[in-house]
Amino acid sequence: MKFVQTFASLADIELPAKTPKPTVLEGSPAEASVTLWTAVDGTMRIGVWECTPGRFPSNREAASETCYILKGRVRLTNEDGSSKEVGAGEMLVLPRGWKGEWAILEETRKIFVIHNDAV
Repeated sequence: MKFVQTFASLADIELPAKTPKPTVLEGSPAEASVTLWTAVDGTMRIGVWECTPGRFPSNREAASETCYILKGRVRLTNEDGSSKEVGAGEMLVLPRGWKGEWAILEETRKIFVIHNDAV
């Protein structure tokens, strides 16, 4: 039998200690995350991530990512140089194949859904 799983207070959920991002373009961003749920078949993972200001590359070749920003502000820059700022209360989708940069403008916390099958 399968049951519904619920998660509350994600803006305040305790995360492990932040560690430095392994790839950095500017600043010294540090991050922490917790996985809340993983699909049995491994095709989807949901969690909470937080990061301090800085800039780093991102590559979504293997999976798409949907994010809901709980707090903070980021700038996402596409490979072609175009960019978009996103802040608390907004959602973004990085389709599989997206490459670009994240610039964390203010300490940011997001809910993420990584989906390996979505194109």
